[in-house]
Amino acid sequence: MLKEPRVGRVKTRLGAEIGPVPATWWFRHQVRRLLRNVQDPRWETVLAVSPQRALHARAWPAHLPRLPQGRGSLGARMARVMRGHRGRVCLIGADIPGITPAHIADSFALLGSADAVFGPALDGGYWLLGFKQTATLPAGLFEGVRWSTPHAMADTIATLPRYKVAFSASLRDVDTADDLQ
Repeated sequence: MLKEPRVGRVKTRLGAEIGPVPATWWFRHQVRRLLRNVQDPRWETVLAVSPQRALHARAWPAHLPRLPQGRGSLGARMARVMRGHRGRVCLIGADIPGITPAHIADSFALLGSADAVFGPALDGGYWLLGFKQTATLPAGLFEGVRWSTPHAMADTIATLPRYKVAFSASLRDVDTADDLQ
């Protein structure tokens, strides 16, 4: 899940502390590094891009397939991307510097015995969300989730009644200047 790296449109909380241009610079370079690191022949890497007009932006590697996230809240966009695929799917955020192919592979492996997998972020959110089967996702998925709070992961889990949930490694995301340390 990626936003086009435009000044004032990405990493706004970070930008409020260090300035919008440095925050955008950090995000642009973080995305470039992330995309180099997570491509692996064991899975297909697809970019879910926002806004739609950024589908063909030069910021993205030309060889990677892209799809629009569409409009709506973060939860609505995530659900739309998930429901657009069959079988095992993992979504990752773009602002997690520590993601490695091993983290993603471990998360997919956890879906062998779980219905859903979360990669917890240290701030209460999550850097990864995966499902074994996306065709039967609950209708209320992501409803009532308090995004960008310490409750985001717990709120999301609450929308998954009767799902067996597993947890991958905990990683740090970058939302503030302190997180850059």
